[in-house]
Parts: sequence; structure tokens; C-alpha cells
Amino acid sequence: WMSGPGKWTPPKKLPRGRTVEDLRAEFEEGVSLFIDCWRAPIECVAIENPVMNDLARDRMPADLPAPQIVQPFWFGEPAYKATGFYLRGLPELTETNRLPEPERGSDEWKAWSIVHRAPRTADRWKIRSRTFEGVAEACADQWGGSALEEAA
Repeated sequence: WMSGPGKWTPPKKLPRGRTVEDLRAEFEEGVSLFIDCWRAPIECVAIENPVMNDLARDRMPADLPAPQIVQPFWFGEPAYKATGFYLRGLPELTETNRLPEPERGSDEWKAWSIVHRAPRTADRWKIRSRTFEGVAEACADQWGGSALEEAA
């Protein structure tokens, strides 16, 4: 509902107890937070953010590079969840343990797609927000090591 020609078209169904104005205010707060983090006066920045919709991309700073998109299965986690990292002063992550992808439509493929197939329950946000351990370890090992080398 926030991308395409009629940006800000109200969604067909609002979350319980929320208004379009609430959603717009949260969006604006998120944009401001992202920009503040990107413009922070520090050398090394890594901002994790899902792939942005058109409206969010239109509001980003001109110096924002394209994100590095990673998948959990590149780091030994049997799952699909495209995650973008906006980087400044840090190297792109390199794969540590790429798993072979299952056949599309198979039971294994469906299991890997749990983030996209999460039931619409109160806990859906937890499933969709999860950071996979293999990705987190790669961030810590590779970027932590990079920062230590820079400091030495």
C-alpha cells in the first residue's frame, strides 16, 4: 500500500486499533531514524534493513549506496530471508557455508520459506524479524575482525 503509482493508498485492512495516520507517523519516524543512523559521524556503519519499498527509497539520502543483500542459506541456515545491509567503512559480508537450495515447491523449500509463510498471528512479527545465527556470526566475525584490524 506504500509503493507504486498511488503511494499512500490506504491498505485494504488496517492493523487492529491503528489508523492510516498512525502508520504514516511510524513510517516517518522510521525514515528519520534510518537517516540519522546513516549520517552518524562514525567511520564504520552497518544498517540492517529489509528491501525498501518505493516510498522509502525515494526518501533516502543521495549518498546512500545500494545495500548488500544476503540470504541466511549463504551462512549455513536453511532459510530464505533477503536482508539488506547498508555499509560504510566495512567490507561486504562473504559467504561462510552456502547450502544447496532445495527444489522450488518441495516440502524442504516450503520449510526454508517460513518467514514468508508465517501465519497471521500476534507473533508473526517475531518470525519475520528474526536474525539468523549464521548471519549474526558472520557480521560479528567479519566486521568485528575488520574493525580490530583498522584499530591496530
